[in-house]
Amino acid sequence: MGSLPIALTCGEPAGIGPEIAVKARQILGAEVPFFWMGDPRHLPPHTAHRLIHRPAEAMAVPANELPVLAHPFAAPATPGKITYANARGVVEVIARAVDMVLKNEVAAICTSPINKKVLKDGAGFGFPGHTEFLAFLARVEQVVMMLAAPELRVVPATIHIPISEVPRQLTAEGLEATIRITEAGLRRDFGLTRPRIAVSGLNPHAGEGGAMGTEDARVIAPVVAKLASEGMAIRGPLPADTMFHPRARATYDVAICMYHDQALIPIKTIDFDGGVNVTLGLPFVRTSPDHGTALDIAGKGIAEPSSLVAALRMAHHMAEARVRQP
Repeated sequence: MGSLPIALTCGEPAGIGPEIAVKARQILGAEVPFFWMGDPRHLPPHTAHRLIHRPAEAMAVPANELPVLAHPFAAPATPGKITYANARGVVEVIARAVDMVLKNEVAAICTSPINKKVLKDGAGFGFPGHTEFLAFLARVEQVVMMLAAPELRVVPATIHIPISEVPRQLTAEGLEATIRITEAGLRRDFGLTRPRIAVSGLNPHAGEGGAMGTEDARVIAPVVAKLASEGMAIRGPLPADTMFHPRARATYDVAICMYHDQALIPIKTIDFDGGVNVTLGLPFVRTSPDHGTALDIAGKGIAEPSSLVAALRMAHHMAEARVRQP
């Protein structure tokens, strides 16, 4: 696997995905071997690229050219303007990448941002997002979304649901599974022999003894106690408002948070451009830049590639960590 390239899916052709793929190649050169999957017509004009027919051929492409595994789409793409006819191609590229990684033809998958509404309206896409689709393709019942940057890793126990639904959907069983998948992923993909896990509370001050809600003592604390009794390095529930200053962050390797914004606000504040979306629990490595399609700036040449560069680097290091596993 260490000698295999990473498959970078095209994402939404009208977004910034194609142009930041080119920029990432210019920055990374031969440091991280990857190839881009999509329709060559969707790349920025005059892109120096070379068509390949098999993933392994990407390894021999000069560093100043972008290796491209072509996948035909229904129509050309205009930056910033959605073409629903291309939705089917976006879905096919993701599925094709998963097929390749399951066949050990690539080391990992890095996915460019998609427009979920476009995929739903244009291709009947029936999944909330990338993560759920990848889990379906891999036949995995539950996966975990982790956002990672050099200074912080966070995992939201509940993700894209209204805040009013969080207390109902936050269950002991679901939280325990999330923590176990996270701990195993940090061991396997990040080389941490005993990951230190901090678990936030749901309510202000972690419920303050029941004065501000019962979920912390009733749902979260028993899960933490159970896992700690098994030898896991875990603490909580902790007040979320004191978990993310520098001294606190130095005491753990990942923060398990109870809902979307509790996890994503701190990491996007600390490292907005360098955050990486990682899916834990899959039988393969998958990363993604932590931003959207940015249709409003697509094609203007100002899209920042830092998150994609970080996602490719992280996919490379995670794949290497799996190879090193005994």
